[in-house]
Amino acid sequence: MFAEMSTTAVVVTAVAAFMAGFSGASIFFRAKFVVEPLAEYGVPRAWWNWLGAAKAAGAVGLVVGYVVPVIGAMAAIGLILYFAGAVITVVRARSYGHVAFPLIYMAPAVAALALTW
Repeated sequence: MFAEMSTTAVVVTAVAAFMAGFSGASIFFRAKFVVEPLAEYGVPRAWWNWLGAAKAAGAVGLVVGYVVPVIGAMAAIGLILYFAGAVITVVRARSYGHVAFPLIYMAPAVAALALTW
């Protein structure tokens, strides 16, 4: 079933997919720890569902990558770009203490991408 992937790549990709999916679901369910900072950063409410959908799509893409590696790689790249944008948003809002959070979510996507080659 899985394309040729090391055990490490499978586990890291699963962690990245879980974290992205959790983050997307947190937006959909309006978890206070996610939506309050979004409001503080000035992210329009109209974007929230789209942001959650982007994270969920990235999570699904990572899982599909077990069978079609190029899809997984594209999903990882998309998540990396998404969380890079989140870092920029946090920095622009001058909420420097929160910069670590998008980086924590980005790290497994970077590792998953690195392990695909």
